[in-house]
Amino acid sequence: MPIKESAKKYMRVSDRKAQHNKQVVGIFRNAIKKTREFIATKDVASAQEWLKRAIKGLDKASQKKIIKKNTAARRKSRLNSAVKSLALKSEK
Repeated sequence: MPIKESAKKYMRVSDRKAQHNKQVVGIFRNAIKKTREFIATKDVASAQEWLKRAIKGLDKASQKKIIKKNTAARRKSRLNSAVKSLALKSEK
C-alpha cells in the first residue's frame, strides 16, 4: 500500500479510470458477442442491428484510446464482412 497522500490519490484515480475502461470494453465485447450469436443463428436483421452497436462501441473505445484504432478497424471489418456474407446468403 502507498504511504504518501499523492500515491494514495493516484491509486484512487487509476482505479476509477480502470473501472471506466472496463465498462467501455464490456459494451463493445457484448455487442460483438451478440452479433456473432445472431450470425450463427442466421438472423440477419438482429445481426445488422447489433453490428451497428458494436461499431459504435468500437469507435468510442478507439476514440478514448482504450484500444488502438487499427484494432477497432480490423474488428469492425471482420464483423461487417461476416454480416454481409450472411445477408447475401439469405437473399439467394
